[in-house]
Amino acid sequence: MSAAEIRKSNFPEGVSARRPKIGFIGVGWIGAQRMQAVASSNAAEIVALTDSSPEAARAAAAHAPGAQIAHDLESLLGFDLDGVVIATPTALHAAQAISCLGSGMAVFCQKPLGRSAAETMQVITAARSSDRLLEVDMSYRHVRSFALIKEVAQSGAIGEIYACDLVFHNAYGPDKAWYYDRRLSGGGCVIDLGIHLVDLALWMLDFPAVETVSSRRFAQGKALAGGDGALEDYAVARVDFFTGASATLACSWHLPAGQDAVIRAAFYGTRGGLAVSNVNGSFYDFRAERYHGTAKEVLDDAPDAWGGRALSDWIARLGAQPNYDPAIETTQAVAAVIDAIYGREQTFKMEPRQ
Repeated sequence: MSAAEIRKSNFPEGVSARRPKIGFIGVGWIGAQRMQAVASSNAAEIVALTDSSPEAARAAAAHAPGAQIAHDLESLLGFDLDGVVIATPTALHAAQAISCLGSGMAVFCQKPLGRSAAETMQVITAARSSDRLLEVDMSYRHVRSFALIKEVAQSGAIGEIYACDLVFHNAYGPDKAWYYDRRLSGGGCVIDLGIHLVDLALWMLDFPAVETVSSRRFAQGKALAGGDGALEDYAVARVDFFTGASATLACSWHLPAGQDAVIRAAFYGTRGGLAVSNVNGSFYDFRAERYHGTAKEVLDDAPDAWGGRALSDWIARLGAQPNYDPAIETTQAVAAVIDAIYGREQTFKMEPRQ
């Protein structure tokens, strides 16, 4: 079922939307970017915000006239809010989301929702129990080029997809120290970048059951053995599905890639192929192509202002109906594959759908 179909099934016709009241937890670079997008669109009322850095909080508040600066999460929860946007270090996501949900607030959280499949399920369970809307910022689903190739694939135009090839190489790596602390980040390039690749592969294939996952991770060119070990800066993985399809994934930090970033997701079917690639090393500009044997055609090209689109979608749903949306449960499937890539297979249920 597509995202549009899921929303239609959960939000009946005739339900009027309203302008929700929201707060922000964490207004560093990504949080501030998301907040400014909301403020400029006027889609929601930004009531309050909080950040561990008073300077960051004051700077962000300047872009949201009328927003109050809360001292901490507990103070923020005292405001009359419909929902909260979380953009803090990964280790804080699960506990903060559960606190917000338990206070009757919907949650939009930066990825990942948790550092493991177990943490992810705790948050999903809290959302289900409180009957509040929960969403994760898997932003690439909302890039126009990716949405377009999924539409083409679902039409049957390239036949049955049997192979997926996805890469995300960031030549710089994160610029925040907490990303390199496993206790705070939950992992290296896999949980930072690879999670987008896993999500795109599963999303494009409509979340088929996973049969096996194999991987190899590296730290400064040395292969890592066993469980978590050192923080990986390069990883490759293969995901095999019960449908017979396979996906290969590769991601890295600080790779000598010859450009700022290499981002590509290609899908090959029995009657053709589809791919989305970044343009000229950009982190933001993408081009969609369709392949016919040795020929190709451009389906979509930059520019596309997609950065705040996932948040805008959540706000629209929140204004129409703030109740639990079971579509969030696909996030658990993504987290399970990430666990398997890290060798935490005890949390990974490899069972075919009935």
